[in-house]
Amino acid sequence: MGTDGEQPSPAATPIRFNRPTLMGRELELVAEAMDGGWTAAAGPFSRIAEQLLSDAHDGAAVLLCTSCTGALELAAMTLGIGPGDVVAVPSFTFPSTASAFARTGARLRFIDIDPNTLGMDADHLAEQLDHRVKAVVPVHYAGRQASIEAVCAAADRVGAQVVEDNAHGMFGAHGGKALGTFGSMSTLSFHETKNFICGEGGALVINDRSHLENAEILLHKGTDRRRFDRGQVDKYTWQLTGSSFGLSDVLAAYLVGQLEAREEILGLRGLLWHRYRDALAPRSEELGVTLPEVPDGDVSAWHMFHLLIEGEHRRDRVLAQLHSAGIGATFHYQPLHASPAGRALADRPAHCPVTDAVSAQLLRLPFHNRLSSTDADRVIDALIDALERT
Repeated sequence: MGTDGEQPSPAATPIRFNRPTLMGRELELVAEAMDGGWTAAAGPFSRIAEQLLSDAHDGAAVLLCTSCTGALELAAMTLGIGPGDVVAVPSFTFPSTASAFARTGARLRFIDIDPNTLGMDADHLAEQLDHRVKAVVPVHYAGRQASIEAVCAAADRVGAQVVEDNAHGMFGAHGGKALGTFGSMSTLSFHETKNFICGEGGALVINDRSHLENAEILLHKGTDRRRFDRGQVDKYTWQLTGSSFGLSDVLAAYLVGQLEAREEILGLRGLLWHRYRDALAPRSEELGVTLPEVPDGDVSAWHMFHLLIEGEHRRDRVLAQLHSAGIGATFHYQPLHASPAGRALADRPAHCPVTDAVSAQLLRLPFHNRLSSTDADRVIDALIDALERT
């Protein structure tokens, strides 16, 4: 770090957990979109962004959406998920991963997570699968792959579609293959807390192109508008019960500016991730923490830096001390299987002990593209001090 040109903040200044930042030509491109007169969905900047994302996903079709939640809902509709179907989701994830499929009438089957990847436990998944399960939705937590080959193999045995929730993992890879290209579909997020942002936004990545025509119709209010735009029909008409999922071209322009800065963004985030880990690793056993690892052959998307803190309620005490020192650290997901909505929407009771333990132990450190080296060191010092005191 230390190459971003940012002035070190005074010791008393709070360090935010996240800070959306301009990285290149975002504002210039937004102005160009406004001047061009096309600000709605499916404009020229949407096509540029979709092509850039397609190139990063082995040529898959990409449809920009208003959010990753919207992309997940579009995926559920495209696959025809409905009443009588079951969808397997990890209990340790944001509610959208589950609610997008419950919204179409499916019941949920909650799967525990692997203690190393914090993604879906492929062995537990295999035990829980049957032919009622129509889709499996693994999450690439923190930008690391979630045992994706084993998850796909288990899903294939019962004929279930795999939809990768890749909100954390864009530009990550496993075995030389991009995350988000293993299943029939995947989804992306451009929310302000993600690596590449446009305020609010998302995308559906369609690897199995047999789903593309339906997805395009559903994206555009249930009409065959995209076929009309390509000159394949002389007028567009209502075909299916779709919705308005498309991203404004103004936001797509902002996203293009971010994607153009791909190497800088990933470089800065990778440096920060390693700065945290290198400082904590020599004392991790003494401090009672477990740090994330990136296995050989994998590429992380460097979405966040988290650690697991041993000891009952110790995470909460450490978090309170960090907050008192002005450090914007935070916890993460609460187990979905134990939530009111999760219990109501599950097709059977769930036992997810790893999820329960991780949710109580996990702490995330401030992590964004412009966090200075001085502030990163302040975070490290405050964390070590809090761990030593608890």
